[in-house]
Amino acid sequence: MNCQKTCATDIPSPLSMCHTIHTFGYKLKRSFVSQYKVTRKEIIETLTAALRPLKYAYAFWESGSVSFNRMDQYSDIDLYMVTEDERVEDAFSSMEQNLADTFGIELKYRLPEPTWHGHSQVFYRLQNTSPFLFLDIVVMKKSSQDKFLQYRIHQKPIIYFDKTGLVKDHPIDAGLFFKKLLSRLETLKVTFDLFGVMTLKELNRGNDIEAFSYYLAYTYRPLVEALRIKYCPYHYNFHNSYIYYDLPDETVKRLHELNFVANAEELRKRRSQAEVWFWEVVNSIDPDDLRRNIQKK
Repeated sequence: MNCQKTCATDIPSPLSMCHTIHTFGYKLKRSFVSQYKVTRKEIIETLTAALRPLKYAYAFWESGSVSFNRMDQYSDIDLYMVTEDERVEDAFSSMEQNLADTFGIELKYRLPEPTWHGHSQVFYRLQNTSPFLFLDIVVMKKSSQDKFLQYRIHQKPIIYFDKTGLVKDHPIDAGLFFKKLLSRLETLKVTFDLFGVMTLKELNRGNDIEAFSYYLAYTYRPLVEALRIKYCPYHYNFHNSYIYYDLPDETVKRLHELNFVANAEELRKRRSQAEVWFWEVVNSIDPDDLRRNIQKK
């Protein structure tokens, strides 16, 4: 393996880093993470100090793993900012200049707009910083309606400043959400039945790679969504994210078996198993139980 090509950053002990990537596990030792100089605390404090004085900056907070109390040395930094509607680009410019002057920016990726969520979003990796500790920053207009502040879904954020009381729970209408999930279940039943044959079609043709892609998209993924509706409805569309925390251990164990497929013959078997399980799950979801689950505090 060419270590210079594989290692994206100029870091101490490059051979060690390349060896770790070669394992395809990305489970780096704690010593690897701790060798970087820049810390999460320094990054957040620097940004907060730079943004708070700006008159057009109304609020700044962190969510993600820290809100779910799951932050570790592999967590990135999920930050959110609210500005005056016409000052979004000014906010990005201020943040970027501050990060560049204080730490140095190694990589940057700005999502093309319009984004799927309607806000502006950028990712940064800083110099002398763990590659896991990249920044995921969303800047929202004050007038935007959905600011990812439904605590039942995203948990309570860590607020660094809030000048006008914007950062507060946006309660979900349980009745409307219940109807939404019932409708989603009906859609899943139709699309699962309709598109499930895509995997078999490509297996029969000998196109195993295509078959596996269709299996994940049209069999495994709707199964996970159905399981989430049953066990953790507020995270019904989280797909595999947080799956180890949201679903029962025995359920996750069964999903493991469906994920890791050795060959085409095994894929055909796993698809059949997933199909049976999907229908068991959707047929076991009682509307009254779902409504009670949604209404739980």
